[in-house]
Amino acid sequence: MIEVKITEEMKKKAWRKSREMGEINNSITKGDGNIAGFLGEEVANFLIKGEVTNTYDYDIIKDGRKYDVKTKRCTSQPKNYYECSVAAFNTKQKCDEYVFVRIENVKGKWGRAWVLGHYDKNKYCEDAKFLKKGQRDGDNGFLVKANCYNMSIKDLNKYE
Repeated sequence: MIEVKITEEMKKKAWRKSREMGEINNSITKGDGNIAGFLGEEVANFLIKGEVTNTYDYDIIKDGRKYDVKTKRCTSQPKNYYECSVAAFNTKQKCDEYVFVRIENVKGKWGRAWVLGHYDKNKYCEDAKFLKKGQRDGDNGFLVKANCYNMSIKDLNKYE
């Protein structure tokens, strides 16, 4: 995983987009994760160096390849056995690749960020484990809030 410094410019862009969007349909956190999601896009694009597009189907495009960024908040540096998730209802998005990001948030303050890796969208559902809403993830005991596909950070493709 690659640690990326969150800049003030990244925060400003994310706050602006979050206010414009409000609560999105099918939001597991009822819109509470918008700022983290937009911040995750900025962090991922620091490595990808594409164009942030914010469509339903993908977040970043570069050289015709479409990336959807999946962001989770955390309180410490992620371990390689932590899980990345894609909600089952999101698997119909028309992207080519998922990029996974963690954003540190402690007591309401944004800290560090990590780009954990990426995975081809079409192979992700084949290779990840499916979990149903209400089921506990056997690897970490997390109670799943929506049907999803999970994969350990260690199994993602890494950025150089």
